[in-house]
Amino acid sequence: MHPVSRRRFLATSAGAAAALGLAAPPAGAATPAAGRRPFGRFGSPTARLTGQTLYVDPLGRGDHTSVRDALAAASGSGWTLVFAPGVYRETVLLDVTRTEATWIGASENAKDVVIVYDNAAGTPKPGGGTYGTTGSATTTVQADGFTARWITFANDWLRADHPDIVGTQAVAIKVQGDRSAFRHCRFLGHQDTLYADSRALTAFARQYFADCYVEGDVDFVFGRATAVYERCHLRTLNRTDLAAAPYGFVFAPSTAGANPLGYLVTRSRVSSEAPDACYKLARPWVPSSDTTARPSLTVRETRLGPGIDAVAPYANMSDAFPWQSQRFAEYRNTGPGAVVTVPENRPRLTREQAESATRETYLGDWRPWKDGC
Repeated sequence: MHPVSRRRFLATSAGAAAALGLAAPPAGAATPAAGRRPFGRFGSPTARLTGQTLYVDPLGRGDHTSVRDALAAASGSGWTLVFAPGVYRETVLLDVTRTEATWIGASENAKDVVIVYDNAAGTPKPGGGTYGTTGSATTTVQADGFTARWITFANDWLRADHPDIVGTQAVAIKVQGDRSAFRHCRFLGHQDTLYADSRALTAFARQYFADCYVEGDVDFVFGRATAVYERCHLRTLNRTDLAAAPYGFVFAPSTAGANPLGYLVTRSRVSSEAPDACYKLARPWVPSSDTTARPSLTVRETRLGPGIDAVAPYANMSDAFPWQSQRFAEYRNTGPGAVVTVPENRPRLTREQAESATRETYLGDWRPWKDGC
């Protein structure tokens, strides 16, 4: 879907409902209806939900109509939020006290439940100043033990609508907690869509993304987490504001130097809306707050489409920290973007090295793929 049309359908709940294939709101929808029909099998007493459960529905057929209100009620650990189909236009913070939380899209289709807002790093704040990259996030997850299924996390801020703003980072979700798992979720944005990070330089937060879809243009999967992306689809967007490549970068890890493991991408695929070879696979981010960072990225057994520049798939973010000095590697990738034409531009694992580049090694004693769904 074209980015502009996506933003427009997310901008209003009525347009979003039609574009997402949702039923039109019934007459008198503001009045809570009997029962919890929009929650499918998750509204049944026999549903396998652990801990305390709250139901969220923008049409008033649940316990709360917004994510914020539900979180205000769900203090402490172990809460499950079940979301009825709809668009939740708000910013959301799951703070460190709300551990072991689970969010579920009731329809079991991530396109039906959209949490979205439109702040960018350069957006002016009401009290002065700007939001910055972290403050631009639509959703921020600080708590450990978070799980999300069948939910779309989005930031629909567009450069074309704000030519006066130079801070164009616009985060859909920032994840900082350890043991954070996302299954069958979507992450929509442009620059800095998915911020897979940690709460501190010394905190090696483990995160797992399975069967997820992520789209964007510049550094749209970035941060210092130890994160595994398994069977994910990453899609680079077209850009009409640029006359020449590169249009952007898929990954920008900022792994702490003391952390032996950064991002692992396995059995996934990278596709593109843009012309061939207009995107780099990655560039290392060494932030000013941690100049000792050694970004780490391994991409294995993944299909790289023609949108990736096969000749020179990596680039520098800063010449002071060349990508060749970082921890980038590939193993048995396929597709036109994976063709090795200049061997020194494609660092590759040996078979022996690949034996330890697995989800088990990266995530240790935490095995989220055993939890089902």
